[in-house]
Amino acid sequence: MSEQKTFNGDQKIKLTQLVNEGMAVMHEIDTLQGGLNDTIKAVAEELQIKPSVINKAIKIAHKGDWKAYNEDWEEIEAILDITKRI
Repeated sequence: MSEQKTFNGDQKIKLTQLVNEGMAVMHEIDTLQGGLNDTIKAVAEELQIKPSVINKAIKIAHKGDWKAYNEDWEEIEAILDITKRI
């Protein structure tokens, strides 16, 4: 069994501050994600497209990895064509 690490006063203050700030950030992320999801659903309904399509476009745009996504998609398309699934 490993020995529990002990922290001095400054370390305890830093850890407490970090945990509190981390919790605040996580709460803000949850709030923003919920708002984004609501907006995506509303726009998807208005435009009559799947919310997942908008989500995928947002993620690809955010990461800037269209080329990688497109290459993967081309491979998937080739596999489905070979296996006669498209």
